[in-house]
This record gives sequence, C-alpha cells and structure tokens, in this order.
Amino acid sequence: MKKFALWLALAASCGLSAQAQNYPTKPIRLIVPFAPGGGNDTVARAIAQQLTTALGQSVVVDNKAGAGGIIGADLAAKAPADGYTLFLGGVGSLAVNPQVMGKSPYDPFKDFAPIILLASAPSVVAVNLAQPFKTIQEMTAYAKANPNKLNYASNGNGSSAHVATVLYESMAGVDMAHIPYKGLAPAMTDLMSGQVQLMFSSMVAIVPQINNGKFRALAVTGAKRSPLLPNVPTLAESGLAGYEAGSWYGLLAPAGTPADIIRKINLESAKALRQTSVRDSLTGEGAEVVGGTPEDFARHIKIEHTRIGKMIADGRLKMN
Repeated sequence: MKKFALWLALAASCGLSAQAQNYPTKPIRLIVPFAPGGGNDTVARAIAQQLTTALGQSVVVDNKAGAGGIIGADLAAKAPADGYTLFLGGVGSLAVNPQVMGKSPYDPFKDFAPIILLASAPSVVAVNLAQPFKTIQEMTAYAKANPNKLNYASNGNGSSAHVATVLYESMAGVDMAHIPYKGLAPAMTDLMSGQVQLMFSSMVAIVPQINNGKFRALAVTGAKRSPLLPNVPTLAESGLAGYEAGSWYGLLAPAGTPADIIRKINLESAKALRQTSVRDSLTGEGAEVVGGTPEDFARHIKIEHTRIGKMIADGRLKMN
C-alpha cells in the first residue's frame, strides 16, 4: 500500500517539470501598466498577496504607467520568459493599443502567454457634483447643445474608460473632449476638482468615492444594474438600448515562458480566486471573479480584439 501511495505521488509530480516544481526561487514582478490607486492596481494587489502565500515568494506589484498602458505592456513583453515577470493586461493594452498605433512595440498574441482571466467589471458614469445634469438623458442633451464643451477623463488612451466613452458618444450622437491620464487616481483627482466634468470609470476603486458623496453616478455600463449601486440605472435603461461595456483584468507572461510554469500560476491563481477574502475584496468593489484556463483567456482576448477592431474600422475609436 505504501509503495502504491508513493507511485501516486511520483505520478502526480511528473505532471510538472523539475523547473516548474522548484519554481519560484526568487521574487516575482507583476507589472501593472497604470498608476497606483485604480482598478488595475486593486486587482493586482489582491491576487499578488494570495500568490505570495501560495508560491512562497514575494509577488511584487510594479506600476509602470504611461502611454495608455503601452510602456508597461512593452516592458513586460520584452522581459525574460522565465516566470519571474508577470503582466496584468486588459482591453487597452491587449485589444486597443496594438490596433490603433501605427507601429505597436509589441504583439498581443505573439509576445504574451495568457495565464488566467481574473475578473471583469462594468464601468460607472461619474460626474463632478457641480454639473447641472443628473441623468444620462440630461447629460446627452447638454452635450448635444454644447459640442466638445464637456471634458471627460480616462486612465489613458485606449483604456476601458476611453472605449466605454467613445461607445457612448457614438450611440448618443454627441462629441466630447477626451483628456487622458496616466491612471485612475490622477483622473479622479481632477474630476473631483472640476478640471474635467465626467468619467466612465471602472467601478473598482471609484464606488467608495461615489458612496462618500464625492461624485454623482448617472449610470452603469453593464447589461444589468450593479448590486453596489442598485438605484443607478444602466445606460441601456437610460435610452441607449444595447449599450454594454466594461473592463477586464488578466494575468499574462512573456511568450516562451515554460508551459508548466504557466499552468502552475494558473492553478494557484484559480485557488486564490476561490478564497473568500479575494472574492469579497473584488466583488465589494464592483468586480466579478472569472477564472478559467489559459486557453479560455486566449479566446477572450481574441474576441475582444475583434470587437475593438470593428469599432476602429467603423471610425468610432480614435486616439487623441
């Protein structure tokens, strides 16, 4: 019986290479392509804390903001493919920027190995309290009467906030001025001061500010209302039938990272997403836990790439 148990243990260990079994032997860097304080940062730190415990090595969040996520993505794409550099990718870095740039410094399919889709989150239309409009219908009427007079913030060109706002402009038939920032935190600072009038922001990180009365929420961008803001209608309910947008967050590694290491990180990340503390942390800020296999995440990226490509081809999504 002991010999059989030993055989089972050896058979299980054969599923991972010696390299993966010993991995990691030093700290891991998790590159986040936006400034601290936003939704990307919140998700990254929640998963990094759990992976640190599970893997026995520190997973250190490294914020590399700039150029709408391009700087961080390019840095991650060119890092050694040894499992010690991970990247938190989203719609901007993986589906928008590579298609709108004349010559992207990285290829989202050739330069990255998907690991796991961690979470998704709708956005919320948050406005400065001094603005005269209190509903989407009123904001649309104001924007039509004052073309390009409303300044809207985003956490970078090609970010989920930018995409969501462009979709609104297209469907509502309005034109507003885009002011991109290096992250959500500086964008929220200027929204609060009135330097910009509105923002389609990921719910992660901004909901507490809304509940504290710092911003007014006009609508959410998901297909249904958020349990965090049950009295706030969707954009579809507000006269834009079929509108749906949001952000998503996933872990990737540089292409060429050993498949066994990818699988190990996927398994430990999936376990982390099942932890009550992680789920509560993410759902408490408006995000929905996803999970799945590397192949699932790869398919998701392709679908989003196609969706954004159509928006670009239609002339609806342009960079400032």
